[in-house]
This record gives sequence, C-alpha cells and structure tokens, in this order.
Amino acid sequence: MIHIADRKRLFIDLFGWDVPIVQDRFEIDQFDTPGTIYIISADDGGAHEASIRLLPTIRPHMLGDLFSHLCPGGVPTGPTIWESTRLCLPQRHGAARRRELRNLLISAMVDFALERGIERYTGILPEAFPKEVLAMGWRGEPLGPAMRMPGGSVGAFMVHIDALTPARLGWTGTYSGKSQWVSA
Repeated sequence: MIHIADRKRLFIDLFGWDVPIVQDRFEIDQFDTPGTIYIISADDGGAHEASIRLLPTIRPHMLGDLFSHLCPGGVPTGPTIWESTRLCLPQRHGAARRRELRNLLISAMVDFALERGIERYTGILPEAFPKEVLAMGWRGEPLGPAMRMPGGSVGAFMVHIDALTPARLGWTGTYSGKSQWVSA
C-alpha cells in the first residue's frame, strides 16, 4: 500500500490532481483493480522507491475511458496494447536517483512487454515529455495534439516495443539490461 501513499503525495499533494483519495492517505482510482500490473522498485528493506502501473487496453483504462478526446483518430486498443500510467518517482529521491529508478522501471516494462507479447504502450504525457521519451530511444508517436487541462497541457502518446527496443534504449543508458521482476 505504500506505493499508493507515495502516489497520493506526488499526484495530489504535489501536482494538485483531482483524483480519489482513500483514508486521506492513498490515491486509488477505478483502474486499480486485481487485473492491474504494478512494477515496483523497492529498497533492501522492502520499502517503495518507485512504481508504474500497467493496464491492458481490452479492459477499462484511463485513455479509453477518461481521455479519449486526446485521440482524434481513436484510442488504440487490443490484446497487444497496454497503457502505462502513474509513473511515481517520489521527490524524496534526488534527481540522479529518480533517473536511475525511472530507468529500472522502463527496463522492467520492456522486459514485461517482450515476455507477454505486448507490442505497444499508450499513455498520457505532459506536453514537453514526448521529446524526452523519443530522446531515450523509444520508437513512438503522438496520438493527437496536446490539450490544455488543469495542471498543464497533456497529450496521448504511444511507444512501440519489439526485439530491438532494449538496444535502442540501451544506446542512451535508459535500458539497464534484463530486469528482475516478480509477477503476483
């Protein structure tokens, strides 16, 4: 549950998002279901350091259910398309550690996708982030124009995953090699 307490501190307390809060401590929404996959980095004592949420697009997901207006050509869905949301890199870590944790999560996302036959991830990004995503080595594209929302402009984005993705992300140091992840 600590990862959803960190999500509350990041998304509600810091970013000011208007999303559900449980027990005034946890940020949990309708997409946090038993079928949701969480990739979590924990320290040696098991405490949450960083996390990301992955949702199959054949079930309810944020882009399809809440932000479809960001995809004028339609929201991509299917068994090989998953959504990546709630990247949580707590502020208590310095910038260098947050980048390291981000790279660990990305490596695990790529490995998870390759092992599960996932070919694309979709997501909602702040307007400035697509350039950063492409600079990491992802093959990707916007799914529509960025739109002004409370908290800033965001847009829908999609990245492609294939056998060359680890190498492309490795060129920039983003992919750190085969990750160790546990599926529950």
